[in-house]
Amino acid sequence: MNSKAEIIKTICDLLLSSDTDAARAVATGEYPFVSIENAGRKYYEYQMTSIFIRDGFLDRYSGAKLVFPGSLRLLSRLMPDEFPFHKNWKMTDSHIVYWELFPTVDHILPVARGGADDVSNWATTSMLRNSAKANWTLTELGWTLLPPSADAIWDGLLGWFISYVAQDKSHLGDPYIRRWHKAALRATSG
Repeated sequence: MNSKAEIIKTICDLLLSSDTDAARAVATGEYPFVSIENAGRKYYEYQMTSIFIRDGFLDRYSGAKLVFPGSLRLLSRLMPDEFPFHKNWKMTDSHIVYWELFPTVDHILPVARGGADDVSNWATTSMLRNSAKANWTLTELGWTLLPPSADAIWDGLLGWFISYVAQDKSHLGDPYIRRWHKAALRATSG
């Protein structure tokens, strides 16, 4: 099997010798173009919280502990100078914690690469790793999928979030915190 760079070299050599048809045949046969669609998925807070709980708030690609999104935003509300957050996720105005510890739902096998858009193909990962992974497969990245860890002791500070908001319900005036609070209560009630 040729490396991808060697395939490109072969194509370039064929083009240099004016054999465009052979170059096309090598390209389509050994390194074909595969269109990647933009999946554009949207998950609701309850769905995401359920997946985060299933996975024990652990990044399934690195094993790192992650923090419930409502907890992070509540920290930003309580300590805005120490944990700033920009509503449009502007990196220069937001604490790096939002990329390193903010959990997201990722398609293990990207939908654009033939993966299913269902719970069996969803894994918890950080915003940083989700961005890095994009539409790549785990094999292409050399990453490993760790098993879900619902029996883990770590709850992503979900319990802290529920307790803190119970003590001071004024935080429910923030629509973002209210949505995550509702999701937290619903996901932990069953």
